[in-house]
Amino acid sequence: MDFDYTPQQQDLRDAVAKLGKRYGHEYFVRKAKAGEHSDELWQEAARLGYLGVSVPEQYDGGGGGITELAIVCEELAAAGAPLLLLVVSPAIAATIVAKHGTEEQRRTLLPGFADGTLKVCFAITEPDAGSNFHKLTTVARPFEGGYTLTGRKVYISGVDECSKIMVVARLEDERTGKLKPALFVVPADAPGLTATKLDMEIVSPENQFQLYFDDVRVPSGALIGEDPEAGLPALFSGLNPERITVAAMACGTARYALERASTYTATRAVWGRPIGTHQGVAHPLAHAHIQVELARLMVAKAAALYDAGRDLEAGVAANMAKYAAAEAAALAVDTAIQSLGGNGMTTEYGVATLLGAVRAGRIAPVSREMILNFVSQHLMGQEKSY
Repeated sequence: MDFDYTPQQQDLRDAVAKLGKRYGHEYFVRKAKAGEHSDELWQEAARLGYLGVSVPEQYDGGGGGITELAIVCEELAAAGAPLLLLVVSPAIAATIVAKHGTEEQRRTLLPGFADGTLKVCFAITEPDAGSNFHKLTTVARPFEGGYTLTGRKVYISGVDECSKIMVVARLEDERTGKLKPALFVVPADAPGLTATKLDMEIVSPENQFQLYFDDVRVPSGALIGEDPEAGLPALFSGLNPERITVAAMACGTARYALERASTYTATRAVWGRPIGTHQGVAHPLAHAHIQVELARLMVAKAAALYDAGRDLEAGVAANMAKYAAAEAAALAVDTAIQSLGGNGMTTEYGVATLLGAVRAGRIAPVSREMILNFVSQHLMGQEKSY
């Protein structure tokens, strides 16, 4: 059992951390509050090859795995400047294309993922079904030369930044007549597609949208894979990297908050000595730090299992990593704010600005309750509760 990163992985971590610190949380907050995107950071990360670390080398990527992409996600978040679209575009969409796309799709799409010129958002969640793909009401119907999509999606990240949307719909099985998942790459400006921005109480440069598909027509080549049978395995191949990279980002956010808090408590002197000398301040920070380190171990395990092709085990570990990291991040940010007292609630000290994001992390992309359902049913032999 090896807990060490390879020299290449450590170099990647150090380099991304250095890049993140050059931008930092002030940049992130400034962009968010101005209604702008983190374009400069995205473009520089792309130029340095960090966005494409998990894209196969034959398509101009770094040839690494989700382990390397999780490192990028974590270190940018640890600098206070996370990129949510790293989860959406390289982790989900690019992985799905690389593993289940046609050769034509891989050849035309993956180089753009690798160099950052292509951003693809991911649309699965619906107002009524949530992310339960068995109950999705967005339907694809074949016509001569393509498909027509009809339905709604909600909480779709980054639509205003992406030129394409990977849509999870349900397509009729020609043999059984039943509807089953299928994935389509749809231009963001396709006729019949309407995007409405949602007002969110989260400080973030990325926006959330509701989408309406009113008989949106796409060519047959928009279907991911050679045939509709690719839909379900393609979907799962993208959801596990999503959970892993979200968890990595949460761990990075937690590290950032605890670093800000520990620096403050080590230097803020009241009654003649730093407040960090009091156990009532130091112990909660230490407890939060331990929870974060435990979550980081689970993230590393999940990423290693995924990269080794052990999909079933990776799915279990990815869910647990996401749960552990979301809980640890919420604890870390809350503890950091409490440690800073009134200063913790100001924009200047840069921790209260994380509250919305870490709270959302306990809900999305899969809620803590659904992960507990999964663990109790599949790992502990309990009867399904829903």
